[in-house]
Amino acid sequence: MRFTQVKLLKAWTLAAFAILLLLPVLADAQAGDDSAVLTPGLHTQTLPRADEPTIHYAISIPRNYSRSTPVPLILALHFGVGDRNASGAGRDVVQILIGPALAELGAIIVAPDSLRGDWSTSENEKAVKDLLDMVMARYSIDKKKVVVTGYSMGGAGAWHFAEKFPELFSAAMPVAGRPPVGSSGWHVPVLAIHSHNDQVVPFGPTETRIAELQKAGVNAHLIPLAGITHYETSRFKDALHQAVPWLQEVWK
Repeated sequence: MRFTQVKLLKAWTLAAFAILLLLPVLADAQAGDDSAVLTPGLHTQTLPRADEPTIHYAISIPRNYSRSTPVPLILALHFGVGDRNASGAGRDVVQILIGPALAELGAIIVAPDSLRGDWSTSENEKAVKDLLDMVMARYSIDKKKVVVTGYSMGGAGAWHFAEKFPELFSAAMPVAGRPPVGSSGWHVPVLAIHSHNDQVVPFGPTETRIAELQKAGVNAHLIPLAGITHYETSRFKDALHQAVPWLQEVWK
């Protein structure tokens, strides 16, 4: 009888140990969608945070992604949504513009949905930084190849984040976005894309800002377009694709 009891005790001990090993995995699975490294493709995810709004975001994992090989990371910031909830806007900008234009980079693309306002609010700044921290901790990222891009409100956001957090980004690629008022102290390489026919965000300020940055010795370029209006987001895809060789030179 004593031998049987010992065997039972050992069995219960092993079972309890196995359960303890599984607890972190189970807790992660219950915490939100973003509990594990994802398969290649575009996914809609959430990042719960204690005492702060949950971050909803899309993330695109490239084909042949492997933990053993660090890949670039692209932060994609979506356009304005007016009075509507921003739910799904991050996924939209990846599908419409960023994903097709930059696919050959083999990068992970992460696109948050904004929180109650434009990208320059302190709430959105913190949400974006929290999201980047999570992605860089969970995936194999080449931290020398982190880029911020975005369209319209997201283009203004790309300018904003590159100016305020230059240590985070190797380059900025704002599309149809309003640039900051000044360029003093700027040093992040930037390639802006803007249409002369943009009826919402004028072309002139972007042209002026790029010229000022070039004069200051910054690696700054402008791809000017014609015949494309502000709301024709998908028509900026070819121009953004043209930025790929420039970005690859920046990364050398």
